[in-house]
Amino acid sequence: MAEDRPRTGGLIAAVGAAVLAVSVFQPWYALKLTASGAASAQQALNNAAQQFGNAAFQSQAQGLGNRFNALAGHQLATLSAHQALKYVSVVLLILAAIAFASALSRLAGASQASGDQIALIGLIATLCVLFRMIARPAAEEEVLSLSLSWGSWLALGSSLAIIVGGLWSDHARSTTPSAATLDKTWGGLSGWTPEA
Repeated sequence: MAEDRPRTGGLIAAVGAAVLAVSVFQPWYALKLTASGAASAQQALNNAAQQFGNAAFQSQAQGLGNRFNALAGHQLATLSAHQALKYVSVVLLILAAIAFASALSRLAGASQASGDQIALIGLIATLCVLFRMIARPAAEEEVLSLSLSWGSWLALGSSLAIIVGGLWSDHARSTTPSAATLDKTWGGLSGWTPEA
């Protein structure tokens, strides 16, 4: 059972890295029309209709413009990290690839990377995600607003999973006593040393 714990940590880190890569292409931000944006669009449509249209067109434009108020506060579109965050999305994909490869090679026993190094990759990814959750891309605030969508939370959870997986696998390895350690401890407690 103790030998399964390092494998479980590696699997958690690998799955977290894969989900982080997928989350870059999921909706991170919801784009909404503000009330002032709806009023500005309505005013622009009415001005264009009065300047270039006849009475019938002006009346249709006014009716259409009145519907803009109903759109205020509603989600118009979503933006993924890949669409909105040119450089951060590339950084997150690179970090996810490194964490995924390190976790898989560690599971196979072919890697010298420690769980702490995998956890450090997860920490860097977490800081990138948190930064872009707090410092959102600039939107024209008087017309449009950006709010967080589920993709950003998925990225945060998966980057935290990389940290947990890395730390779990190292903690499990360091707390699993070897046979020599057990013999030495038992000999110190009882005064009896097993014969080799």
